Amino acid sequence: MILKLSAKCSDLFFAQVFDEQGQQLGRDYDGYVPAFMPGDHCGDYVQLEIDTKTGQILNWKQPTRTALTKTFGPLKVEDSDNG
Repeated sequence: MILKLSAKCSDLFFAQVFDEQGQQLGRDYDGYVPAFMPGDHCGDYVQLEIDTKTGQILNWKQPTRTALTKTFGPLKVEDSDNG
């Protein structure tokens, strides 16, 4: 079973990015839904497809480091698995 969610943020989207130790890597972000989020969201909607058995987000594509930096500013920790 797949749960499809669509939530209108009305320019009130908020996100933070953390490393595995819980340290924040970039600045807080608020505003439009970032371009790296899945779906045809036009900056206003969070659209997720979730497998109810596994909890996996089916329409998620790993964002590139460039996309994350565009949203959160310079990230404090370097990694090699996120283009």
